[in-house]
Parts: sequence; C-alpha cells; structure tokens
Amino acid sequence: MWSSHNLEHLQRHEVPLALGEFIRVLKPRGLLLLTLPDLQQVAQLVVDDKLEDLAYQSPSGPVTPLDMIFGHTASLARGNLYMAHRTGFTARTLYQALVEAGFVEVRLRVGGSFDLWATAYKPSG
Repeated sequence: MWSSHNLEHLQRHEVPLALGEFIRVLKPRGLLLLTLPDLQQVAQLVVDDKLEDLAYQSPSGPVTPLDMIFGHTASLARGNLYMAHRTGFTARTLYQALVEAGFVEVRLRVGGSFDLWATAYKPSG
C-alpha cells in the first residue's frame, strides 16, 4: 500500500482509524510505504526564523515552512480546504503510531526534502 502525504490531512484522533484500515486491507506480510512532512525538520526552519521563507518549489507553487505546518497557503486561498494539515509527525511519533496500529518491522528514514519515509508490514498471522 502506498500513502503519500495523506495522514497529515486527518485530525489526530482519526490517524489510528486510518492506520487500522490500512492494516485491515493489507494481506498478511503486506507492505505499507508511507511518506509525509517531517515536522522536526520544518521546526528547525521555524527556529531559524524562516517561517515564511521559500523551503522548496513544488508543482503547486512555492512552499514555506508555514505551508508544511498548516497546509499549502495558496491552495487554501483558492478554496481547496482539503489541503489543510490537521496533524503532523516526527520520526518518533510516526513510528509510535505505526506500532500502535499493529504494524511490525517498522523502519523510518528522514528524507532530504522535509519528508519522512516509513516502511511497515502487516504481521503474518
């Protein structure tokens, strides 16, 4: 299963439900590959007082740390409210959420573009 930049759009209390559905539909030993923003990397930009500075250019336009925390401002301004971020993760909190959902062999990698990557498996039995 592939999940790219989805979980951060849910309310925090909805994340366990979504992960539970991920694990439910996977076959035994099924793989989850997941990516989302890494708030720890983004927070460093905030600490450096770069809240509204360009972090990177995306197909949707410029992205700032503020966009990564709350959702892409330009998209939200156009009425695309589904672009709002309602929660966020660090490597530790994403790992914890995946384990609590029942995933095993959880591996996290911090990406080079303010992103986190996770692989996790549904147990075999």
